Amino acid sequence: MLDKNGIAKRIAKEVKDGYYVNLGIGIPTLVANFVREDIEVEFQSENGVLGMGPFPFEGEEDADIINAGKQTITTLPGASFFDSATSFSMIRGKHVDLTILGAMEVAENGDIANWKIPGKMVKGMGGAMDLVASAENIIVAMMHTNKRGESKLLKKCSLPLTGVGCVTKIVTNLAVLQIKDDGFHLLERAPGVSVEDIQAATEGTLVVNGEIPEMEI
Repeated sequence: MLDKNGIAKRIAKEVKDGYYVNLGIGIPTLVANFVREDIEVEFQSENGVLGMGPFPFEGEEDADIINAGKQTITTLPGASFFDSATSFSMIRGKHVDLTILGAMEVAENGDIANWKIPGKMVKGMGGAMDLVASAENIIVAMMHTNKRGESKLLKKCSLPLTGVGCVTKIVTNLAVLQIKDDGFHLLERAPGVSVEDIQAATEGTLVVNGEIPEMEI
């Protein structure tokens, strides 16, 4: 199965030349480290950065240059900084080609829950609700199961929803799945992971058509 970097590396294959991409907090922030060098991509962070680069090497961090998760970042030539109003105008105006988010749960109909666990302290919902309401191409980066081994790909989300019917594709440590009307369609499996392993870890409806290839990372 994949680790967090492996998930990010697989998602980087979904990033196309000329894309404007929003990276959410967590695993999505790693995607910038693995994008092909022969394409031009503009990474946007909702706190007001366009033109993010990879994470800085140790000792080269600038505490004033951070992403939405308050991690230090690098910027590429031509990068720009702006206020949150401008940032969310880009998001709400559908100027972002691809949104990559983390999630605590995803339902088989594309619902996503990624902002709150009842009873636990939360700083706020952040920009996730704007992102999922405005984006037409949403990829979720997540672990297939929680720490108790329970599936996070469900028939119906149990946590408060961030968005309804909005997720298009999911990349987990076990598989790549696409959401269609009849459930989670299995597209690829992680190295060393069988279809049976994925079925056992998926509570929602898993659709398996034909031979499922192993991911190329």
